[in-house]
Amino acid sequence: MAAAERRKGDRVVFERGFAAHMMGIDGTWRRDCVMEDVSETGAKLTVEGSVEGLHLKEFFLLLSSTGLAYRRCELAWVNGDQIGVNFLKQGDKKKKAAKRGEDAEA
Repeated sequence: MAAAERRKGDRVVFERGFAAHMMGIDGTWRRDCVMEDVSETGAKLTVEGSVEGLHLKEFFLLLSSTGLAYRRCELAWVNGDQIGVNFLKQGDKKKKAAKRGEDAEA
């Protein structure tokens, strides 16, 4: 199945990209990136520098220089210097933890 077929929402593609930053949840790392496209549920980023060794299970995508506009993300895929991210909503972490608990009981 092609990536475009798996997407849940309509994408907005930026002709020149949108400058942003990735930052670890604990603030221990930060990378410059360019947001190539975005939807309600995720985005495609081109990352400057290596992502090797970074904790990408969950991180912040900072959309403003002050850090006031951001999205909490999880890694979806990697292809060279591009990555796909899913945006996490406030309750997502709790729902996943509850689901893991149900799976363990079964």
